[in-house]
Amino acid sequence: MTVYTNVRGLARGLQVLRALNAMEGGRATSQQIADATGLHRTTVRRLLETLVEEGYVWRSSSDESFRLMLAVRGLSDGFTDAERIATVAPPIMGRLLQRVTWPSDLATPDGDAMIIRETTHRFSPLSFHRAMVGRRLPMLLTAAGRAYFAMCGEAEQEQVLELLRSGTGGEQQQAMAKNDALVRALIKRVREDGYGSNYGDWTAQAKIGALAVPVRAGGSVRGSLNVIFLNRAISHKEAELKFLPELKQAAEQISAAMQEGN
Repeated sequence: MTVYTNVRGLARGLQVLRALNAMEGGRATSQQIADATGLHRTTVRRLLETLVEEGYVWRSSSDESFRLMLAVRGLSDGFTDAERIATVAPPIMGRLLQRVTWPSDLATPDGDAMIIRETTHRFSPLSFHRAMVGRRLPMLLTAAGRAYFAMCGEAEQEQVLELLRSGTGGEQQQAMAKNDALVRALIKRVREDGYGSNYGDWTAQAKIGALAVPVRAGGSVRGSLNVIFLNRAISHKEAELKFLPELKQAAEQISAAMQEGN
C-alpha cells in the first residue's frame, strides 16, 4: 500500500485526455467530455484550459471545441517496443509456466546480447536462478539470442557480428562471429526449424538447455521467448515435443497483445 495520497487533479486530467482521445477525430466540446467522464462541466473546462496552456490540447475559436495536439504523441516516445512487450507478456508467461513448469524468459536485443525483460524463474519450482530480469544473454550461444539473431534483418545481423568480432561478447562468441560459414549455418538452421536451441553450448552454463522462439510484431521480430531446463533432466527430443508447441502459442499470444496495443 502506498503512503502517498492520490493527486485528484492529475487523475482527472488524464481522464479528460483519455475521453478526448476516444472521441471521433480526437475532437469534442467540454460538454461532450463532461458527459463521457461524469465530471462537472466546469471542472472539465478548467482541466481543458490547463491542457491548452501546456500545449497538449488546442481550442477552436469558431465552435469552442477542443482537440488533441501533436505534443500528446511525445508522451509515448519513451515507451519503446521493449517496454510494451514486457508489459503484455507476464500473464501469458504465467499461463505458459502452468503448462510447462520449467521457467521462461522474455528477452529483447541490447547491442551484442539479449537482455531479459520478464521471467517466470521466481515462480517456477524448477528454477535454479531467481534474479533474472536485467541479465544479459550471449547472442550466438543461447537459444534466446539465436532465435532473435537468425530472424532479424541482415543489417542488424551485421551490426551484432561487428560488435562480437571486436571481442565485446567474449572469446567464444568472437571466434564464432569471425567464422562466416558457422554463422550462415546457424542462421539457416534456426530459420528452417523456426526456433533457436542451446544444449550446453554456452560454456558458462554448460548444464543448461533451452529452446526459444521469436516474438514478432508489426511484421518484424521484437524479441524471443524461451524455456530453460537442465540437460540431465530432460532429453533434447522430449524438450522439443513438450515445449515447442507451448512456446509458439505463447509467442503468438504476445504478438497479438502487442498488436492490440497499437
